[in-house]
Amino acid sequence: MGKSFLFILELMVIILNGKERSVNGQKTIAGLLEDLGQDAGRVVVEHNGRIVTGDGLKTARLQEGDVLEVVRLVGGG
Repeated sequence: MGKSFLFILELMVIILNGKERSVNGQKTIAGLLEDLGQDAGRVVVEHNGRIVTGDGLKTARLQEGDVLEVVRLVGGG
C-alpha cells in the first residue's frame, strides 16, 4: 500500500510594506525575500523598526504581527 502524508501549513499574518500578508509560520526574512523574487543584496529590510542585513536575514524568523518594510535599491544618475 502507498503511504499518505499530511502536511499542516501553519500560516501567520505579517505587515509587509503597510499591507497584511499571510506567510508560512517557519519563514525567515531571507525566505520571504526569495518568495517575493527579491535579491537580498539589492534591498534594505526594516524588521520591527530595526534594519536587518547580511546573516541576520537568514537567521531572523518571522512571527505573527511582525512589521517589515522592504525597499529595493535602484541605481542611476
